[in-house]
Amino acid sequence: MKEKLPINQLLAINPIMKKLIFLLLILPFYAISQDTIAQHYKIYSTSRQKQVSVDDIVNDMAGADVLFFGEEHNDSTGHYLEFELLKKLAGKYPDKVALSMEMFETDCQTVLNEYLKGLIREKSLITDARTWPNYKDYRPLIELAKTNNLPVNAANAPSRYTHMVSAGGLNSLLQLDAVAKSYLPPLPIDTTTGPYYEKFVNIMGGHAVMGGMQMYQAQNLWDATMGWSIARFYKKHKNYKLLQINGGFHSEEHLGIVSQLKKYAPKARVATIAVYSDNNNYDDPDWSKLKLMGDYIILTDPKLSKTF
Repeated sequence: MKEKLPINQLLAINPIMKKLIFLLLILPFYAISQDTIAQHYKIYSTSRQKQVSVDDIVNDMAGADVLFFGEEHNDSTGHYLEFELLKKLAGKYPDKVALSMEMFETDCQTVLNEYLKGLIREKSLITDARTWPNYKDYRPLIELAKTNNLPVNAANAPSRYTHMVSAGGLNSLLQLDAVAKSYLPPLPIDTTTGPYYEKFVNIMGGHAVMGGMQMYQAQNLWDATMGWSIARFYKKHKNYKLLQINGGFHSEEHLGIVSQLKKYAPKARVATIAVYSDNNNYDDPDWSKLKLMGDYIILTDPKLSKTF
């Protein structure tokens, strides 16, 4: 009997099969047809004050370097649109598109690179890169990047260091050795004051709940590390279009990561998307509030199922 080739050898011999397997991997992501899902979101440009399309955002990126996608982590429609944006950006700006993600931490960059190059198994990526529990929501993006040789930037601060700051404040990071510090922006980390601080206090439930500045300092470490890692990529990859995926609070109103990025790379041109799945907004949006949140506002149908 003729021996069957191992799957990795088969893929190496037959790139067409590699493409087919990739399509099979993402088919569950398209359980709802594209025509159907298009009826369940609305994209608005706040500068044009009108409804626009994914293609409009992609075309507008001719004048920007970094596109922040501020998601709700369990919004299935938001995840679909992230994939569409990355796919269309890769088509519009060939060999000049990269993905950056809050969902991977800076000390996992090597593991992520090894997976993208096909050197390690997905099981190793999930274990060693400490992927989020809902990795299935981001897997299509990683597989698209892998298939199309798109760089992926592991943007977030290692969680062990944000926990250190939550307990002991930013000065606790000074105890780290040189290797540990290489995963973080240069110390000391700037703690943003003003509107972002007030937003953070409000979402936490007031000053009394916070019990000091450590929690807010940890938030700033989170944001500063993502801004710094994006800035590093931006400076090394001229003329690239970088799609940054993060929770919406981190980039609303051009605060958080966006303001931190501007400290590390003042010339970086930024566009932001704020995504909301909210019964109070979808059919009757409150533009007095939403127009301030991003350059593009995406409202997704709250009646569609969440991913968790």
